[in-house]
Amino acid sequence: MRIARVVGSAVSTIKEDSLRGAKLLVVRDASVDDQITGEPYVAVDAVGAGEGELVLVSAGSAGRFTATTRDTPVDAVIMAILDSMEVSGEVTFRKG
Repeated sequence: MRIARVVGSAVSTIKEDSLRGAKLLVVRDASVDDQITGEPYVAVDAVGAGEGELVLVSAGSAGRFTATTRDTPVDAVIMAILDSMEVSGEVTFRKG
């Protein structure tokens, strides 16, 4: 799993049938202290995330194991919205 920040959305009216109705969000990987570290990429949203939220992304073939993405051609899926994060006993992120 990767920690990522939702930075935008993508719209596609013509796509693989199994992706119809799927919400596509643009995310960038982030560090445990919520610093953006990576290039933008598109992930299918399986949990109702929104722009600006810190999320967990499952990447690679594991991205096809949610109810939303089963048997679909995806390699990144947002599978959780983070409420808080604690590293080495210190809170590094709290939603609010």
